[in-house]
Amino acid sequence: MKKYINKLVALLALVIVATSCDSDAELTVLKSVSFPAAITSSASKIVLTEDAADDTATTISWSAVVFPIEAPVLYTVQFDLPANTTGNKAWLNAKVFEAGNDVLTKSFTIRDLNKIATDLGLQPNVEGKLAVRVVAAMDRNIYSDPIEITVTPYEKAVVFGEIYMPGDYQGWAIETAAALPAIEKGIFQGYMTAQGTALAFKLNTARTWAEFYGAGATNEDLVRMDDDNLFLPGAGSYQIKVNLNTLKWSATPYAWGVVGDGTPGGWDNSTPMTYDHVNKVWKVTVDLKVGALKFRLNNSWDINYGQKESTSGIAYLDNSGAYSIPEAGTYEVTFSINEATTVVGDKGTFPASATYTVTKK
Repeated sequence: MKKYINKLVALLALVIVATSCDSDAELTVLKSVSFPAAITSSASKIVLTEDAADDTATTISWSAVVFPIEAPVLYTVQFDLPANTTGNKAWLNAKVFEAGNDVLTKSFTIRDLNKIATDLGLQPNVEGKLAVRVVAAMDRNIYSDPIEITVTPYEKAVVFGEIYMPGDYQGWAIETAAALPAIEKGIFQGYMTAQGTALAFKLNTARTWAEFYGAGATNEDLVRMDDDNLFLPGAGSYQIKVNLNTLKWSATPYAWGVVGDGTPGGWDNSTPMTYDHVNKVWKVTVDLKVGALKFRLNNSWDINYGQKESTSGIAYLDNSGAYSIPEAGTYEVTFSINEATTVVGDKGTFPASATYTVTKK
């Protein structure tokens, strides 16, 4: 019996060896992979100032990491305090920013870097150090050696006030024009839903026509007391951002919607809401059926809010729960989100919770 067992073991060994020799596949986990060179920062010592918040503070660059198989390599950039980059919890609380597949640089504005620095605990107007490394991910994560940059953050000014947006959408009545609140010194942000071809507007510093801004050389340029109108890109909902420091403005597609098996679009397509600039809420009147309802931004799951229960009127960022629609019918749904307080990677900043109502008509 022992003789047969020995023969069987020998036969299995031969099969394994033969299979290994004949196979064209390579075991990539046995291959050594690393960054071919040190990563670099375009600036090693940076004094940040709020007046230049939109300028580039630094660009992190690296060489391509070559893996044994051909496939896209996803690169991310991590920031942390040097003291937090060793030990069992190394890089555990790092700020992480995705650069993209096969992308070899990532730039950060002064505003970006100031938020990173202050979120990690660096004190305003005091020189401090940040550790930076790059992660290359494919069949595993490969980490660069960290480098250090010296940063002096600024303390963000407390801002008050708002500007106003009279236009075609409300008959050019400055008294009822949408308000864009200040979010930083000289920077204002708000929301607008444009209908049809009612796209022209101006920007006023008060609810009078004593001072306003119109279009300059391009639609994105602002000129004080210029009669040329500014124009939204088209019908739809937008986040409007106005920078009176640089005399530029932008309109970024931005629309909250309802989604779920109780909504017309099911779980695949959001039903868009419109922005009510008077009451400062997103709303939609929609036929719903018994089922679930959640809120998400721009018809994507990147930013979404779910409900822990169906009675509180509070929805939570990235919560897996949903509002339960008790019976079919026509409902008015509203959703209200305050300005950003919680960082969500490199997708922007959003509060941890929002408020909503679901009212049967």
